[in-house]
Formats: sequence, structure tokens, C-alpha cells
Amino acid sequence: MTRTWSTIPADEERYRPLYARVLGLRFVNPGGVLCFLFFEGAVALAVLLALAELVTWWAVLLLPAAVAAMVKLNDMVAEIVIRTAAQVPEQERDRFRRQIEPVVGRASVPSTARALPGGATLAGEPTLRAARPVDPSGQIGHPADPTRHDPFH
Repeated sequence: MTRTWSTIPADEERYRPLYARVLGLRFVNPGGVLCFLFFEGAVALAVLLALAELVTWWAVLLLPAAVAAMVKLNDMVAEIVIRTAAQVPEQERDRFRRQIEPVVGRASVPSTARALPGGATLAGEPTLRAARPVDPSGQIGHPADPTRHDPFH
């Protein structure tokens, strides 16, 4: 088995946690705390579930195995993604980089759209008016107006 795609140098392999070495993880590199949670945490959770009689005692063996299978599957998916990304030609990578660069420029804003928050306007500019008059009670239109349509009443 070649380690050409491995992200961990061979001399640092022996310092990796036992969990990562046993699973043969090459692309996912969990630290010591995460490996502890993956294995001992899964065992503790399975024991608690078994003590609460929510699962059988077989879960103490099956839950850590299922977590290990998911971690290994995640490593295999990461390998596929990295190898696929490495096959993209340099020309396509450059084109992609150009497409995602932010563009900085100026936008022209018409002078009629210069209303400030709160209904204030700049000096010398017309104020914006509502399409229908608003009475002091806050209702749209006049109470006697038969064309008044208020969807909330």
C-alpha cells in the first residue's frame, strides 16, 4: 500500500493516536481528544444506554464499531474528494479563481432614491408620500372610504 496521498509524514505516523493508526486513517487526522471521544465516548454511551435498559448489552460492542466504520467511511470520502480535486487541470483552477474574486466598484443611484431611514430626506429633495392617506389612528385610508382594504381587519 503506497502512502503517496497520505497527509501524515511517515516519521510522524508513530505519534498519531492508536485509534487513527488501527483504522488506517490517511486523510482524516483526529487528535487525541477526538479519538478518545470516538472510542471511549461511544463505549460509555453504550454502557449508559444498556444500564437504562434502552438497548441490549451487545450495543457496547456494536456502537464503537459503528462509529469506527463511519470514521473510516469519512476518510475514504475525503480521499475521493482530494484525488478528484487533484485531477482538475490548472487552467480550470485559474478560471474558477477568477470567477470567485470579489468585484469592487461603484453603483450609480438615482437622486430620487435618496430617502434616509425614518422618512427623512436630504435637503432640497422631495419627500416620499404614501399611495393612500394615513389617518392619525394608524389605519390606511379613511374609515368611511368604501374602497379601503385592510387585510388585517
